[in-house]
Amino acid sequence: MENTMFCYQCQETAGCTGCTKAGVCGKSPELARVQDLLIYVTKGLSAVTTALRDQGETVSPETDHYITTNLFTTITNANFDDEIFYARVAETLKIKNDLVAGIKDTSKLSAAALWSSDDRAEMDRKAAVVGVLATENEDVRSLRELIIYGLKGLAAYVKHANELGRDNAEINAFVQKALAATLDDSLSADELVALTLETGKFGVSGMALLDEANTGTYGNPEITKVNIGTGKNPGILISGHDLKDLEQLLEQTQGTGVDVYTHSEMLPAHYYPAFKKFSNFFGNYGNAWWKQKEEFESFNGPILMTTNCIVPPKDSYKGRMFTTGAAGFAGCAHIEKDAEGKKDFSAIIDMAKKCEPPVQIEEGEIIGGFAHNQVFELAGPVVEAVKSGAIKKFFVMAGCDGRQKSRNYYTDFAAALPKDTVILTAGCAKYKYNKLDLGDIGGIPRVLDAGQCNDSYSLALIALKLKEVFGLDDINELPIAYNIAWYEQKAVIVLLALLHLGVKNIHLGPTLPAFLSPNVAKVLVDTFGIAGIGTVEDDIRLFLN
Repeated sequence: MENTMFCYQCQETAGCTGCTKAGVCGKSPELARVQDLLIYVTKGLSAVTTALRDQGETVSPETDHYITTNLFTTITNANFDDEIFYARVAETLKIKNDLVAGIKDTSKLSAAALWSSDDRAEMDRKAAVVGVLATENEDVRSLRELIIYGLKGLAAYVKHANELGRDNAEINAFVQKALAATLDDSLSADELVALTLETGKFGVSGMALLDEANTGTYGNPEITKVNIGTGKNPGILISGHDLKDLEQLLEQTQGTGVDVYTHSEMLPAHYYPAFKKFSNFFGNYGNAWWKQKEEFESFNGPILMTTNCIVPPKDSYKGRMFTTGAAGFAGCAHIEKDAEGKKDFSAIIDMAKKCEPPVQIEEGEIIGGFAHNQVFELAGPVVEAVKSGAIKKFFVMAGCDGRQKSRNYYTDFAAALPKDTVILTAGCAKYKYNKLDLGDIGGIPRVLDAGQCNDSYSLALIALKLKEVFGLDDINELPIAYNIAWYEQKAVIVLLALLHLGVKNIHLGPTLPAFLSPNVAKVLVDTFGIAGIGTVEDDIRLFLN
């Protein structure tokens, strides 16, 4: 406990053991501690809401959504504003204290459910002792954090669905029950393993909820060629994942002479039919999130960060970076909803009109839009290609991109794959190879991009559909290999969801998570065949054996 902080929730964590002085992501020790405190009081609130449900009472959607947002704000690279976290701690305690009065027997509540303070100094003292290392047993700590990080990823999916008017009371209740369970010292390792797999089950449900929200609102993604060049008008660059924010921005920029460009994980928005009606929806600018310091500089216009994937901005463009939703950065203007749920982006639009057009950094087009509905329409040609031997194997290379040079493995791996293989992808991991000229197989592109990491559900549905078409009993009998890159907590819930669906022999890189203790890692290896990555040549030989 001598560390100024301790965090190991992302792949970049220092030395693959834990950030102890400052976060590799850019968060300070003070921010790390207040995030720990927010998770602690959110667990306490969840213990109270779970107790109320056990009494047969209901919990308001507003409380459910507040807990969801608390989890989302603590995802890696989402929010760097200390004051936002202190405010959320205070509001969480207020909500919890109001609800505790309805508990018939408070003697069974955890310390987290009963603790409260409105004194900043006392909050800081508490924050210093309730972090990850407060759980002394390494294996229990590992399982608790694996569950919590899965719940954070699940919360991200649910939050986006909530923004589009979709909700699921069963998922909300599970998230809160699971959070409360991480406070229970009586649970055995086996019980925590079972809860981990149950988290994966609800991960599938959360992905389905978001998929229905996105496709029900904006239509099914379709094969689309996206311009990666630039135009002559000033522009606004929108990054992150929230499609509702994009919709409102496009509506408000119509007729203003300002073009809208996507960045990183917002690229797949171009695949949705509903957004194609906007004539000023120009194209995609740049690459994955970690290149934003250079690309935001050259874009010239204002940037709207809608969710996680923030890199602490340079002073040269910090004044034109805006945040909204769960995202935040001290010193950047934050845009909130009004009472009707609308956001006013006029300040961004006015700024854009005074800026130079973006500097062109590349040209051409990239193709995407291969979500489940579109791939189902191609099922005939795909099945025939498999039966004829034209397609020997599919490689699921979904997940996250990142700064580490070791991630160039995924570029080299994609380039080295035999020409009778097809890559299925979702998430910003695709930026490692989506601009390579890998060709096609009988008109089927060798890189099929299903969309954001939020759209990973499509890859699961595609695998299940192929299992049905080929009449197989086991999903692992399909000619599909899983070589997945991970970075943050949404990748954790995707992994747990795949394990729930019975997928085995997943390779995960560029490193295995630091939060997996040796014993917990052994359980995953022995039970599910989880493995790391090796050299490109050795791994391709292994996968194609």
